[in-house]
Amino acid sequence: MSKAGSDENDPEIDRINLRISRAFLDVVDETWRERGFNSRSEFIRYALRDSVNHPEGAGVWKDLAISEAQFEDSEGISSDEMREKYGTDAE
Repeated sequence: MSKAGSDENDPEIDRINLRISRAFLDVVDETWRERGFNSRSEFIRYALRDSVNHPEGAGVWKDLAISEAQFEDSEGISSDEMREKYGTDAE
């Protein structure tokens, strides 16, 4: 892992690489903007912290992973359908 962040010399910050399909990235980008995050990275950090702090919500992440695979086959569900299924509010 390479070091990253506002201070490249900060030993507390690590950069990671993440590979996801373009279709799923489009959904991620739509989601972070709709929810008022300042950046994709901020949203992903929030989502990871939330997943670690609230493991009971793991079903959402499992469904997102399945949805990503389905997007690659043009069978995925929209972010609106995900919101409806899990009762989330993007506003």
